[in-house]
Amino acid sequence: MRVSTSITTDDLTGLAARCVELEARGFDELQTQEGRHDPFIPLAVAAASTERIGLATNVAISFPRSPMMAAVASWDLQALSGGRFALGLGSQIRPHNERRYSTPWSAPAPRMREYVQSMKAIFHSWESGDRLRFEGDHYTFSLMTPNFTPPPLDGPPPPIGIAAVGPYMLGVAGRVCDAANLHAFCTREYLESVILPKLDTGLAASGRSRADLRITGGGFIATGADNEAVDIAVEWVRKRIGFYGSTPSYWPVLELHDLLDLGHKLNAMSKAGEWDAMTNEISDDIVDLFCARGTYAELPTAVRMHFGGLVDGVGVDNDVPGDVIEAIQSI
Repeated sequence: MRVSTSITTDDLTGLAARCVELEARGFDELQTQEGRHDPFIPLAVAAASTERIGLATNVAISFPRSPMMAAVASWDLQALSGGRFALGLGSQIRPHNERRYSTPWSAPAPRMREYVQSMKAIFHSWESGDRLRFEGDHYTFSLMTPNFTPPPLDGPPPPIGIAAVGPYMLGVAGRVCDAANLHAFCTREYLESVILPKLDTGLAASGRSRADLRITGGGFIATGADNEAVDIAVEWVRKRIGFYGSTPSYWPVLELHDLLDLGHKLNAMSKAGEWDAMTNEISDDIVDLFCARGTYAELPTAVRMHFGGLVDGVGVDNDVPGDVIEAIQSI
């Protein structure tokens, strides 16, 4: 099992040394998220300062960017890192697209499918020298002159994955993507009975097998050096479960566990601004459904119980010791 960790970008000046340390600790991959900062710039720092570790966006927001712009950034990072970059895309929700990015909204799954397909067409044109021809409902690309064609890579183009939560986006991941980055608001039972069958259906439709798709995530992890640290991490997870559980798009997970009434209650509380009280609605039993918890010494067993045999990788915090990382990698 691959073990990733996130790098923050509030201080780019100290990032290179931090990336070197995390690589030496044994992590398989460094990931960035698109929040307050651009997700690509810190990976350029990491690519230039490390030698082995994988680099990935998890995630870069797709629709505000042209697929061509995402392709250029991805190609450059793949070249700089010597083939260690993976692009993870996410659609974000409608209010953020329209009101934060001023980006027109449309059904996200069909648009994301075209987004990935058009990027692969661009990569193919750069690799082969063939004329760029992609025409879809959302994106059309037909112009690529030598002046704008980047130098060839020594290896393959970067793999493309997407954040997949609902059934339609899971289908897109199975049909056209190299990776599925699962949301933390997920239980083992939901992984087994809903997510993996949806991904398998998409894989079968595209003539591919499970080996052709890397699946990561699918639950929270709460850990620390001692029980007190674990308890603090659990309270953060409890708050996140309450937050996500208030959103109807996540309710299929609750419904599977006969917790749909909880979702409706959390939704009403969120509209009333009762954010702290929402957290109190999440019992320890519910936390255990969504979370692998334990001290560093207990973590490999907890990860095996929640994720083992289902996914190819998990993400943990920067402070997890090297021997624990190695133990998780052996799962």
